[in-house]
Amino acid sequence: MSNLQRFTMVVFGLLLFFIIFPPNVNAQDGKEYKVGASTLYVRNAPASNAQIVGQLSAGDTVIAFDEQHGWVMTYYAGQEAWVASQFLVAEKQDTASAHSTASAATAQSANANIVVAANGVNLRTGPGTNHNIIGSASHGDTYKLVATKGDWHQIELDDGSTAWIAAWLTAPANGNQASTPAMATQTNQQSDNHAKRQSLAGFNIVIDAGHGGKDPGAIGPNGMKEKYLTLSTAQKVRDVLQSEGATVIMTRSGDQFISLDQRVQLSNSYHTSAFISLHYNAYPVLTVNGISTHYYSSSGPDMRLAQTIQSSLMQHVNMTNRGIRQSDYHVLRTNGDLAVLIELGFVTNPYDAAKIQTGNYQTEVARAIADGLKIYFN
Repeated sequence: MSNLQRFTMVVFGLLLFFIIFPPNVNAQDGKEYKVGASTLYVRNAPASNAQIVGQLSAGDTVIAFDEQHGWVMTYYAGQEAWVASQFLVAEKQDTASAHSTASAATAQSANANIVVAANGVNLRTGPGTNHNIIGSASHGDTYKLVATKGDWHQIELDDGSTAWIAAWLTAPANGNQASTPAMATQTNQQSDNHAKRQSLAGFNIVIDAGHGGKDPGAIGPNGMKEKYLTLSTAQKVRDVLQSEGATVIMTRSGDQFISLDQRVQLSNSYHTSAFISLHYNAYPVLTVNGISTHYYSSSGPDMRLAQTIQSSLMQHVNMTNRGIRQSDYHVLRTNGDLAVLIELGFVTNPYDAAKIQTGNYQTEVARAIADGLKIYFN
């Protein structure tokens, strides 16, 4: 055998070895994040309609190796995978690193910035959910940090005024640590209060299962009736919301007919925090599919709640995003409470129909609605 042949065989052997046994990628090669949602889908491409290849839970670590248009590339089960960046929170530095940068962070406190880590985050007049909402912030928005009180940051807005934002829905910008010693000493307290902050205790949520009784709602080609889908979904939403501490009022608990006026009157008779009407759609063109969230008022709380819930739904379920829409539905137009209506898929579309009748899909919808409400009521 010639030297050239030996060399060729060695090179081929090395290439084959690295194909079969790829080198490990260490954590320090990529930036670390924590998952900030109860469930985070892992997809095979940076798109909300890409195939789901797995899922992560709150607190799981994600190592980012690339970022594209709101998506982070990581590795899952040894394969390249993508997750939505809006549900990731930058991992804190370890104790030694934080200690080494403490003096620099204090010196730069006047110029410290924070970045918003979720969509639809409320800006308030004071440090607490009892203060008025004066605006909202989106994932990636950056603000100058003015002060911190408990679990709330005071930030400077573009016009020079100030507002308060929930600290647990933000992260230090550019990897900076907390800007003041007071903020640093609050870390353990904030961690201890995390579950309480995320709770829906004290909120009254009306869940409206659309149609019922003599009103079947939309009917699919295989005879699937909307009224049964909305009821089973509403029951799962109720269970998840109650587990989060919310008080849940159902407009119907069985297959009975409830008029639209009765549904609104029931909501208005309680100190309702939010009214959520659940529906499934139909359309003559079988290719039309996806989820949409509807509101009545062209601006204000209803639209913000619709945005937050739609964003959360797109994170939890692999369905076409039809966005939020201003609509003249009776239960929205005549409702004096904060109200949205969600169309959770099409009974006339084969892809949607196969998914929406499964318990897993309806449970993920319930979790998405709960997460959306927790973000809205921060």
